[in-house]
Amino acid sequence: MSAQLLSAPRPTDIVQVVEHLGALQLDPTSAVARSEHIVLWSRIGRYDVADLNRAMYGERRLFEYGSWILPVSEFDLHRDAMRRYLSGPTTRQRYVRDWLGSNATFRRLVVAEIRNRGPLRSRDLVDQAAVPWRTGGWNDGKNVGRMLDALWAAGVLAIVGRDGSERIWDVAERFYPRIATNVSSRQAVFRRMATQLRALGVARVDQFGFGVEGRLPRWKETLAELVRRGVAEPARVKGLPGDWFVHNAALERRAFRPRTTLLSPFDQLVSNRERAQELFGFRFKLEIYVPSAKREFGYYVMPILQGERLIGRIDPVFDRRSRTFRVNAVYAQPDAPPRAGAGVAKAIRDLAQWVGAKSIDIGRSRSPWEKELRRLG
Repeated sequence: MSAQLLSAPRPTDIVQVVEHLGALQLDPTSAVARSEHIVLWSRIGRYDVADLNRAMYGERRLFEYGSWILPVSEFDLHRDAMRRYLSGPTTRQRYVRDWLGSNATFRRLVVAEIRNRGPLRSRDLVDQAAVPWRTGGWNDGKNVGRMLDALWAAGVLAIVGRDGSERIWDVAERFYPRIATNVSSRQAVFRRMATQLRALGVARVDQFGFGVEGRLPRWKETLAELVRRGVAEPARVKGLPGDWFVHNAALERRAFRPRTTLLSPFDQLVSNRERAQELFGFRFKLEIYVPSAKREFGYYVMPILQGERLIGRIDPVFDRRSRTFRVNAVYAQPDAPPRAGAGVAKAIRDLAQWVGAKSIDIGRSRSPWEKELRRLG
């Protein structure tokens, strides 16, 4: 929990949180708020989302790459991934490489148009693809968007702003840092793996060492170097199989100060469902894409964290028209402590107030916290 910045006292700086976690996953689903906004709220508490946008597009201390918000202070670590993207071995990377080769003129025209007229949105550009994008998915035929994404992955273009949810593009050299520190690929992988393990605290080898480009190159050799240099310590987790590793920062003896909060379903603490069940005994499944009649807990279920335990979950939605924060259901784990009710109620109230709700409506509750929850209505 301390490694994930989910213990007290709360951090206060958005950029420092992203730098510590290494990355902040983007997801547009906003039953309550966008996931990246909730992840920051779970750690910082109440903050102004405009500060995140300012840090990304105004101050340029954070940047978007893949489906992540990343710290500019570690841009050189990800520049390495950009340089390697089009030579990658995955089926998608091979397809993108071949597709760009078949659309060389279209590629040059898109870059030239953005360079001369940018920053631009995708709808400001004309589709001049010689070979359409065809992968059998919902993106088929969306040639401008696929070209922008491919050039973004390769580090040619950058996202420099948003018009609502629509991305605004510019050439990378006008946005990304110009001064390179000449970090080698080996150094970049070492630092990325160290950051990922530090944010997890404890993990198996199949739970870190990945990037936008997939498995990081030479990850096995890098893990051995992390151990040799004392950054990672081999460990065993009682009752669980496999080889685990602990970041040396997690071994520092310091008082643990628990608190209660709610988590995004995409929060790093629970995004690996197998890890969440193994370490916390918390079975968690994303049901956004499950038909409503077949959902077990709800559309946008948020786990409840108390101290070092995941003690339950809520199924919330924020009705922006009536400004009502509706909690369709509250579910407690079988061993959830009855005395946690006040903390759970406060976390729900804090989240509701932060998103701008004027009222809270509590639906059914399968928990020992009924008394405290009903006071929210």
